[in-house]
Amino acid sequence: MSGRGAGRQPKYQRIAEELRAAIESGEYGPGERLPGENDLMDVHGVARMTARQALGVLQAEGIVEARKGAGVFVRDFKPIRRRGVQRVAHSQWGEGRSIWAADAAGRELVVDSVEVSEEEAPAVVAGVLDLEEGAQVCVRRRRYTLDGKPVLLATSYLPADLVAGTPVTQADTGPGGIYARLEELGRKPVRFREEIRSRMPSGDEAVRLELPSGVPVVLVARTAFDAEGVAVEVNEMVLDSAAYVLEYGFEA
Repeated sequence: MSGRGAGRQPKYQRIAEELRAAIESGEYGPGERLPGENDLMDVHGVARMTARQALGVLQAEGIVEARKGAGVFVRDFKPIRRRGVQRVAHSQWGEGRSIWAADAAGRELVVDSVEVSEEEAPAVVAGVLDLEEGAQVCVRRRRYTLDGKPVLLATSYLPADLVAGTPVTQADTGPGGIYARLEELGRKPVRFREEIRSRMPSGDEAVRLELPSGVPVVLVARTAFDAEGVAVEVNEMVLDSAAYVLEYGFEA
């Protein structure tokens, strides 16, 4: 039964599998150009649409990227290993290090866009932070790039009255970032909760992350709690799914 099903596999999928295997074997390395539509048409004896669909499969998986007027190339980008437990440990930000630097592993991590404002809390955020309807929150929106490639959009929400007049309301929050400043306020985060899901990006997200067509994003919603169990920050993150490996280590 399975053999007959495999025989009916569309030609574009078989071509995509061959190209994927060639990439994995190193025949086509990072940054190298794949055979174009005309090449695939000649080699496999297929129509242009079939060749285009095969390349589209690899683009949707985030393995390759199309460059206008140049062709389709293997993505030249080393995945980021996001260690979800270690990166938010007090030993990281409590000593003045950025939790984002833990992801970079010595590579060039840049926050190339920071917007800070005071806004009415969205209903979901107000509920998590246990705020009254219409309460104000400090909103911090950032875009992170690694080796020049946008990889992450992050939006933090904190009670406005908690962080008023502190560096949290400035573009540069200082050594250790938001959590170090909360510790100085006597509201040190001692527990975190992360919820993860995936979806296709909005148009704005695709543009800001410079995503190839068809590449989904990973959504990570993290809530930070103080010693009294009160939520002090909600951070909504949008990750380029092809750029990240999410790692969580914990005791049995």
